[in-house]
Amino acid sequence: MSQKKKVSWDTQGNWEASGSWGAADSQRRRFYVDHWQARLDRLREAHHVPGACLAVLAHGQIHEMASGVLHRGTGVEATSDSVFQLGSLAKIYTATLVMQLVDEGRLNLDAPVTDVLPDFTAGDPGSTRLITVRRLLSHTSGLTCDFTYDSGRGDDCLARYVEAAAEVGLDCPPGTAISYSSLGYNVLGRIVEVLTGSTWDEALRERLLTPLGLTRTMTLPEEALAHRTAMGHLGDLGQDPDPAPAWDLMPRSAGPYGRVLAAAGDVVRLAKMHLDGGLAEDGARLLTHGGVRAMQRREVDVPDKWTVSADGWGLGWTLYDWFGAPGFGHDGASIGQYGFLRVAPEAGVVVVLLTNGGDARRLYQELFGELLRELAGVRMPEPFGPPAQPPAVDLAPLTGVYEREGVRITVSEQQGAGRLVYEFVGGMKDFSPPLEMDLVPVAPQVFAGPGSGAYSADWMPVVFSTLADGTGCVYIGMRAAPKVA
Repeated sequence: MSQKKKVSWDTQGNWEASGSWGAADSQRRRFYVDHWQARLDRLREAHHVPGACLAVLAHGQIHEMASGVLHRGTGVEATSDSVFQLGSLAKIYTATLVMQLVDEGRLNLDAPVTDVLPDFTAGDPGSTRLITVRRLLSHTSGLTCDFTYDSGRGDDCLARYVEAAAEVGLDCPPGTAISYSSLGYNVLGRIVEVLTGSTWDEALRERLLTPLGLTRTMTLPEEALAHRTAMGHLGDLGQDPDPAPAWDLMPRSAGPYGRVLAAAGDVVRLAKMHLDGGLAEDGARLLTHGGVRAMQRREVDVPDKWTVSADGWGLGWTLYDWFGAPGFGHDGASIGQYGFLRVAPEAGVVVVLLTNGGDARRLYQELFGELLRELAGVRMPEPFGPPAQPPAVDLAPLTGVYEREGVRITVSEQQGAGRLVYEFVGGMKDFSPPLEMDLVPVAPQVFAGPGSGAYSADWMPVVFSTLADGTGCVYIGMRAAPKVA
């Protein structure tokens, strides 16, 4: 009888074969499509999610399900081949392309970006040579996240984006902290272009999508028109949301960090290649074992362990510690669309959920909690929030002004309670009015503020930490803002 190999994390943060799942494990964790279809239908409706697609790899087979509608205005039904915007899940595709170039010896993880892009300049010129490919992949480059620039639809859009970003300030000095960075992934996309001589879109298609047979994955809106495509929906949680005012607000230059569209099953097939050690279904090698392992090796711990459920970060992958069981994956969001990818390597399980609005976070938490428990024996953490009796916390050392590119955060103490004001400044000053919130203690340096929508549910983490140089900082949305006053 054939047995499926178990895997475990070694001391360097890699997973490797360590045993086998026996017949009893296989029978207990058999995948019942009808049951999970019913759970998807029920939970989707309960959480006012218009449409959702679920794909699961279990026992070497991929199961694809759909529920609801792609557009509440037209009533078009969601099917398993429906295409959704992946948002930041696109970063995994870009990271995989980069690691292919590392495997080929054309790129050095620890070389400065300027070795490939001589004209690259960070907002702090003195830090430019400290920004390496490894730091870009692990979000430790200091480059900010929220620089959106429409550089047009031409094939030079990424080159123009990176050139325009030269004046954008850093969130923190390179290598001093993790700070989630979309800008950094666009720089990686430009590196792919320079080394392959293709646009990022073409390189993705030729080096990854075609070899994997991902026929329901694309990057441009005109390509999506050939498929059943989901519309994002917006509205108050607890109510049925309405179609968003626009289907797509991302410029073409957002590709490497957020502009991939795909069906859930295609996302599972990409993750399966990583789970299978870099091999495609036909046996073609797309990544070396070393490249696969490097992407899943812990590069940095994450102070904010709740915004994207992360415990650490590898070279592209988010890493999870589910009460001792390892996992990797990523989240993504665009206008009214939310995606979740989780891999439980010890059980050979991949789960992908793509949604188009409503309380997607709760749907993910409940459905994945059940799936990973049943299929992989994994227990996920409880949703983030303050305890019934919040602890007493000394706020004085935490009060002050924190700043990162485009954002100023002021923390004060009012009548013994924490108060936070989040305002956009500089080039982002007209993005939104200031946001104000009370802070409820969760732990000495962890607080909960009111949630800001489907992606943060009831409570949003506000986490205080320090940079490597000892400077205090605060994390909101996985972005680090150093203390300046």
